[in-house]
Amino acid sequence: MIEFDRKQLMASVKRVVVKVGSSTLSRNSELSSERLDHLTYDLTKLKQRGTEVVLVTSGAILAGGRQLGFNQRPGTIPELQASAAVGQIQLMQAYQSRLQQYGQIPAMALLTQEDFTSRQRYVHISDTLLTLLRLGAIPIINENDTVTVDEIKVGDNDTLAAYVTNLIDAYLLIILSDQKGFYTADPRTDIDAKLINVVSKIDDTIRVLAGKSSTDEGTGGMITKLLAAEIVTGSGGLMVLADGSEKNILNRILDGEAIGSLFLPQKRISSRHRWIAYSRPPKGQVFVDEGAHHALLNHGGSLLPCGVREITGDFEFGDTISCRDQNDKEFARGLVNYNTQEAQRIIGKNTHEIEQVLGYHHYDEIIHRDNLVLIS
Repeated sequence: MIEFDRKQLMASVKRVVVKVGSSTLSRNSELSSERLDHLTYDLTKLKQRGTEVVLVTSGAILAGGRQLGFNQRPGTIPELQASAAVGQIQLMQAYQSRLQQYGQIPAMALLTQEDFTSRQRYVHISDTLLTLLRLGAIPIINENDTVTVDEIKVGDNDTLAAYVTNLIDAYLLIILSDQKGFYTADPRTDIDAKLINVVSKIDDTIRVLAGKSSTDEGTGGMITKLLAAEIVTGSGGLMVLADGSEKNILNRILDGEAIGSLFLPQKRISSRHRWIAYSRPPKGQVFVDEGAHHALLNHGGSLLPCGVREITGDFEFGDTISCRDQNDKEFARGLVNYNTQEAQRIIGKNTHEIEQVLGYHHYDEIIHRDNLVLIS
């Protein structure tokens, strides 16, 4: 049994990201005024207690689709993008009218994966959001579904919320769901499912429990929520998964009430390392031998060509790649110094052989230790 004071843990939270999904905002496949009222009141109370808050919201496609005459989620990309274009206006108007009644200043940001992949854009967006928070606004974020395609799409707002949590260095992510938390099984189909109050570490046993949970209103599910928890806790933050239909849920969580499922943090890592490890999907994999694995884990070493057994993927200089051990377990991520073709030619070689093979020698390492992050 893990012993800790939840109230004391939450007392250290000064900045929080809240994610709300379509199923939490809707009723009978339409945006619910009552649920929006409860959410915006709860957000306002968070601000009034001195907590900076960013909202990551779904619901644009749902809102726009209804206006355009779709009775269910559209099936084609152009229809989805058209629905998002119409619905984003309606969704933001709903937030703006309610928050302004409480004297709050809403701000909107629509993001794509490219905003997190590019270090320059990442820093600029971070600066903008932190400035909005300093000036007392509530940034409201959604993925830019009107223009996104697979190549630049984050994919779901659970992951987007985790990215944003790291982006603004928030200590807590709260995901509001249509479930009371993380269960041992799907409670809608298994009467023996038990709520897990505290998850100290996400391992393969926990991952298996995520199963396949989704709704007709959105794209998320328990798997994406667990991925968000891995990103946030792996960076050293907290995550709470709770029932978004309960009144005053956000402030009850910050008060330390034992509600929902709490995911505990691992070791805190720097902002740049969070960006390398968790804001850029890996473009490839390097499989290392036992000696390289040991050096990277225990001695803070760089990844040299001689320690690499195999390379997969399609990457360019500066992309993030995944480091995997002899059992195909990922243990690190880093920024690569060579593209796929170059790296394939020098694996297994000693440093002094690089120029003989390539005709040039820009770097000794496949990944320099300053650009490598160990992950759970």
